[in-house]
Amino acid sequence: MVAREARPGIFAQVTVRSTQRQPGNPIIAAGSGFGKFIIFIGDISYCYNWAVELYPLQVFLTIAAEKSFSRAAEKLLRTQPAVSLALQRLELDLGEKLIDRSAKDLVITDAGQTVLDYARRFENLRLEMENALAELRDNSAGRLTIGANESTTLYLLDHIERYRTLYPKIKVQVRRSLSSKIPAELLDGNLELGVISYDPGDARLVSSVLYTDSLVFVVSPKHPFASLEGVSITDLGRETFIAHNVVSPYRDVVLREFQRHKVPLNMDVEMPTVETIRRLVEDNQGVAFLPRMCVEKDLEQGKLSEVKVKELHVERKIRLVYPSRRALSHAAKAFLEVLRGRVE
Repeated sequence: MVAREARPGIFAQVTVRSTQRQPGNPIIAAGSGFGKFIIFIGDISYCYNWAVELYPLQVFLTIAAEKSFSRAAEKLLRTQPAVSLALQRLELDLGEKLIDRSAKDLVITDAGQTVLDYARRFENLRLEMENALAELRDNSAGRLTIGANESTTLYLLDHIERYRTLYPKIKVQVRRSLSSKIPAELLDGNLELGVISYDPGDARLVSSVLYTDSLVFVVSPKHPFASLEGVSITDLGRETFIAHNVVSPYRDVVLREFQRHKVPLNMDVEMPTVETIRRLVEDNQGVAFLPRMCVEKDLEQGKLSEVKVKELHVERKIRLVYPSRRALSHAAKAFLEVLRGRVE
C-alpha cells in the first residue's frame, strides 16, 4: 500500500507493505522537510495521510500568543483573512477544531492545546536550525575532515594551530591515510580536503601546490659521510638503506636513478613510518632518503646530518586537493583562507 499526498508541492512518500493485517498495531512512518512535517499512519486495510505545513502552525502559535486574529495578522505582516485561512487549512489537515469560535474570547480547544505544544517545539527547532546555520556561516561551529599521510600531516601542523586559534569551536579531524587513496576518499565524500605530495591528474579534483619540499639524503652524525659536503651516487652502492615500505612516486624516482647509474640500492630494512626510519638512521643502523620537512628539526639539532648527492635532486610538491563539483563547507573555506595567508 502506498500513502501519498496529491496536493501540489508535497515531496515525501512512504510505501507500506504487509501480507497480513495486524489489528490495533498500525504501521507508522514519519518524514520531514523544509516547510512541511508529514506523518503517515497506515496498515493493510486503511491509510491516513496527514500533511502539516509549518507556516500554518506558526500562524496558530501567533494567534494563541496574541489572543487575537488581528494582532496576529499585524505581527506576521499578513491580512486577517489570510491568517484565518491558514488556521482553517491547519484544522482541515488535522481534522480537529483548534479554536472555539463560538466563545466571546479566543478559547483554545483541548486538541488546540495539544497542537500548540507541538507547534512550540517546531518553532524552537526552527530557531535552533537558524542559529546552527548562522554559527556555521561565521565559523563559530562546524567540523572539518582532512586526509593526509604521515609526512604531509607535518606540513599541516602549523596551519591547524593557527586555524584553531582563529576558529576554536570548529572541530578538526585529520585522518591518516595512504596518499594514493586520498583522491578516491575525497570523491566518495569521506573527506572534505586532502593533502598529498603528487598531482592526482583527475579533472574531478581541484589541485593546487601549497609548498615545495625535497628529499634529502640523511646519515647519522657518526657515519663517515657526515663530515663530507657531498657524495656521488656511486658512493652509495655499499650502504644499507632504511626504506619506507609504502610505495610512492619519489621512491620510484630514486630507484630509477640508481638503475640508470647501475648502482645497487640495498634496501635491507623496510619500516612502516618515517619516525622509525629516522630513529634507525640516528642510531647509525643505515642511511635514508627522507622528506626535508620530516627531519628539519633533527638536522638543526645535530641528530642527523644531510649529505648532498650530486646526481639526485628530487623536489616534492605538497598539494591541497578537493572535489571540484562539491560545495565546500564554511569551515573548509576558512581553512583555505588560512592556508593561503588571507586571514590575519
